[in-house]
Amino acid sequence: MKMRALVIAVFFGVTVQATSASQDIPDQYPGSVLYSKPVEVIPYVWSAIGATAPPTYENAGHNNNLSFIVTGEGVVVVNGGASFLLAKALHEEIKKTTDQPVKLIINENGQGHAMLGNSYWKTQNVPILAHEDASTAFDDSGRQSLERHQRILKERADGTKLAGPTETFSDKKEIEMGNFKIEVLNLGPAHSPGDITVWLPKQKLAIAGDMAFHERVPPIFAETNTKAWLESWENFEALGAVYVIPGHGHPTNMDQVRRYTKDYVAYLRDKIAEHIEKGGSLEDSYYVDQAPYAHLDTFEELATRNAGRVYEQMEFE
Repeated sequence: MKMRALVIAVFFGVTVQATSASQDIPDQYPGSVLYSKPVEVIPYVWSAIGATAPPTYENAGHNNNLSFIVTGEGVVVVNGGASFLLAKALHEEIKKTTDQPVKLIINENGQGHAMLGNSYWKTQNVPILAHEDASTAFDDSGRQSLERHQRILKERADGTKLAGPTETFSDKKEIEMGNFKIEVLNLGPAHSPGDITVWLPKQKLAIAGDMAFHERVPPIFAETNTKAWLESWENFEALGAVYVIPGHGHPTNMDQVRRYTKDYVAYLRDKIAEHIEKGGSLEDSYYVDQAPYAHLDTFEELATRNAGRVYEQMEFE
């Protein structure tokens, strides 16, 4: 009841200081490799909320959200996880929740914390679905991601190997399973190549992946096209979601993820545009004012880097 109450509180914008997402809390579930115990967001849809922090040994690389849908005829898992052991720990929690077998894994993108746990799910003979661009990205950067996780996670990365998806799609994949219609959507360029959103139209719930962030600053990668992300956001908005499980941060609503994703990207682009118009340099762009977002987790790690990358993009737009 306590964890369910937390999720409801987050939906309505209530701050729960003791259990709010924080990069200062090393581990919220010491009895498991998971950073936090899965909570039921709406009936039959669960999510293990990751740390709003970079991957660390203490959080075992669980710094994104690992969700699953208990359909009545099987379980659909969204995200392979950052390691073999993390995926196994999630599976153990699923078994505590239902006797239904896991029938499908969906990778939200090609990043390590979405795909490295595929190595566990393949031992379970579970099909793995991803966007074709995510699969390509993992082919290109998976080895580097694995080596990074091995350095950080140490023995917690044991058993983790490179294992890509078993099936890919380009625009949309519809799945009918049990009581759920599940739409796996590529809504356009967003945070990283092959980002997808899992949309439950009947329930009005979006498992947004890295289209949407909450409670932390979104990282802007060299390959992140921020102009295109804002355009893709309109497709995400058009879904009309009532509930949102973001890629990072607690489940919430559209107002909150709009505030901390779209509005942040638009704000930073506006600040950099002003800086460029005044003849500002790349070196000085790192220090444009981002104070309205300074309260978010990962601000110290990402704000200056994000500003520089947006400058490099907008310099040639």
